[in-house]
Amino acid sequence: MRSVDYGRDVLSGSRRKKVPEIPAEAGLVVEDAASGFCGAVLRVDKGNVVLEDRHGKQRLFPMRPAAFLFEGKPATLVPVRQAAPAAPQRSASGSVKVEGLRARTARGSRIWVEGVHDAELVERIWGHDLRVEGVVVEPLHGVDDLPGMLAEFGPEPGRRVGVLVDHLVAGSKESRLVEGITDEHVMITGHPYVDIWEAVKPASVGIREWPVVPRGQDWKQGVCAQLGWGEPAEGWRRVLAGARGFRDVETPLLGAVEQLIDFVTADG
Repeated sequence: MRSVDYGRDVLSGSRRKKVPEIPAEAGLVVEDAASGFCGAVLRVDKGNVVLEDRHGKQRLFPMRPAAFLFEGKPATLVPVRQAAPAAPQRSASGSVKVEGLRARTARGSRIWVEGVHDAELVERIWGHDLRVEGVVVEPLHGVDDLPGMLAEFGPEPGRRVGVLVDHLVAGSKESRLVEGITDEHVMITGHPYVDIWEAVKPASVGIREWPVVPRGQDWKQGVCAQLGWGEPAEGWRRVLAGARGFRDVETPLLGAVEQLIDFVTADG
């Protein structure tokens, strides 16, 4: 039996090559396949494209499939995809970063912290926010004479004081010291850690946990001795380097500082 020769595949005509989609970017030169009008893309509007030829003549064409020629070959013009808006940059505290920031003139209000290390850590995490708000952080070198320092400063409306205290837990010397301070223009918050170092998460400074230092021994000296960090100055450099952002510090410190910033900036 002879096979029947049906000639060319009758389905081959439906196997058309896929027409490429070309983004209709301004300046792209294409030709309308139906009319032969050739021009550069001016704009896209509601499914239509406006072309302008070399004489300045403009015409509007629907952006139908395979309606144009690009470099002599059929093409479908499609709108240019808009890039997703860039995510806002965040400061170390997690707030939206203000680009091109110029520090605001300092307010009359202040945030006081116990020592230089406290001030440096607050600056590391909240420095951007503080400059946006015009808040100055000042180290006190201890809070033993806090009532006297407040009396000298003279808190009043527009001249508030927020105080960050270490080891502010029930029964501590620090808690007893601040109990009698009830000035409405003063807010005192704190954290439960013996020293501000301990408010930095151990993993952020490459240790499993903060050592327990026997009572009566200088805490920083004891920590550095147990961890082999040398003198406290070297130890502090390690701690500060590990505090890159708000995720590196413990929640009690975050909450305490945020409260103080809100308090001293609430009066304008």
